[in-house]
Amino acid sequence: MRHEPTRVSKSRIKALRGFRQPQFRLRVGDIRVFYDVATQIVEVLAIVSKQQAARWLAEHGTPDAPGTLGEAKG
Repeated sequence: MRHEPTRVSKSRIKALRGFRQPQFRLRVGDIRVFYDVATQIVEVLAIVSKQQAARWLAEHGTPDAPGTLGEAKG
């Protein structure tokens, strides 16, 4: 995440579609890190367990447009 925070990978980093914020999710074991990237700054928004991830995203995520659902599982 330090060197290439926007590089999407199948197993660890996912760009979240349908959301303005958070932009990315990093998976580390049973932990999920939701974060945004602006220029050269990475802003960590939340570090939650896998079990809490969907709830956190539903409560705190900002959709791109009204009625748009994001895609973050697990």
